[in-house]
Amino acid sequence: MAQRQDPEADDAVDVAAILHDGSTDVDSALAAFAAGQRRAGRRVSGLLMRHRAHQDGCQASMLLTDIDTGDEYLVSQPLGSGSQACSADPQGFARASRVLRAALERQADLVISNRFGSLEAVNAGFTAELLALMTQGVPVLTVVATRHLDAWQRFVGDAPLLPADPAAWAAWLDGVLLRRSRLRQPQ
Repeated sequence: MAQRQDPEADDAVDVAAILHDGSTDVDSALAAFAAGQRRAGRRVSGLLMRHRAHQDGCQASMLLTDIDTGDEYLVSQPLGSGSQACSADPQGFARASRVLRAALERQADLVISNRFGSLEAVNAGFTAELLALMTQGVPVLTVVATRHLDAWQRFVGDAPLLPADPAAWAAWLDGVLLRRSRLRQPQ
C-alpha cells in the first residue's frame, strides 16, 4: 500500500514515510541509503535506528545514531524479557532530539528521522522537530509501521508513502531536489 505524489507539483510535500510492515530490515537498508546519498555528495543528516541485544534477558535495546557524528543515544528502557509494554524512553528521545534540531540549521538535502513511532503517534517524541523541519521545507524521510499509519496521516496529511525499497526512496528524493532546484531558478 503506497501512495504516490507528483514531486513536480507546486504543492508537493517534502516529507515521505517508508511504510514498514516488519518483513524487511528497513533500518539497515536506510543506513545504507544514507551512506550512499552522502557518497554521492548530498548533505544527509538525522538519526538512524539500530537494535542491540541486551545481556540480561531484556528486550533488545534501541539506539539512535547521529548520521553526522556517529554519536549514539539509548532510547529504550530495560523492561524485562516478558514485558509487552513499549520500551521507548522519552528522556532518551529528548536527548537525541538535538540532532534533528541541529540538522535544521545545516540546510541538509535530506533529514532522516528514524521512525514516526508510538511516541510521535501521541504527539510526543520528535513531533516538534519534524514540524520545524517540514515548516522550513527541509526534505524529511522517516519510517512508519503499519500500526501507526493512521496517526502519521493525521500528522502530515497527504504525504507520500514509499515501499521498503531504496530505489523508491532515491526516486522520491531525486524528484524533491529537482523540484526545489527548479523553484529556485529565476523565471
